[in-house]
Amino acid sequence: MRVLIVEDEEFLADAIRARLEMDAIASDIVGDGDAALFAVEVNDYDVVLLDRDIPGTHGDDVCRALAADPEGPAVLMLTAAGRLDDKIAGLELGADDYLAKPFEFPELIARLRALNRRQFSTHPPVLERHGVRLDPFRREVTCQGRYVALTRKEFSVLELLLRAGGGVVSAETILEKAWDENANPFTQTVKVTISTLRRKLGDPGIITTVSGAGYAIR
Repeated sequence: MRVLIVEDEEFLADAIRARLEMDAIASDIVGDGDAALFAVEVNDYDVVLLDRDIPGTHGDDVCRALAADPEGPAVLMLTAAGRLDDKIAGLELGADDYLAKPFEFPELIARLRALNRRQFSTHPPVLERHGVRLDPFRREVTCQGRYVALTRKEFSVLELLLRAGGGVVSAETILEKAWDENANPFTQTVKVTISTLRRKLGDPGIITTVSGAGYAIR
């Protein structure tokens, strides 16, 4: 999953990003509404964590613009306003969910994962294919019943491949979804991560390289 954090409080934005990284969630940070709209145009985000009161284009207008795109990312609106009428107003703007400050990080993570799961409503919360079982909420992976210890990035890549349901996922898509905007597009990181995943999952190998296209679990 890849999240765009739209928050002008730098300390809070950095804290959120650090916590998301602990849960294998890639994220980018922008501090105003104009930068948020631009970032969504050039990157493929699953969820936008949107502070309502931000400089530039107001958070309400950013939310309206994102909600107008049926194929756009989900929006989790974040604001200091916690009154019921404020929550209703945010949802009426098109936000998919609403979280008032201050909040607990476990709740934020749970809401982000719930929104991302809606994007893949045809898939069960626990992903299983060819003996590999991945639980996104417990961050556990087993292969043929054997526990497999993965790094955060390895977990993210495996989750992408499993969610594809046997379809091919390009190296560019993996890099975009599992890393952040600072990732070098010419890096061998994806190739190395796939190689490590194959070794950890063991035989029979289920991650297939599709020449010129990417990777798939088949």
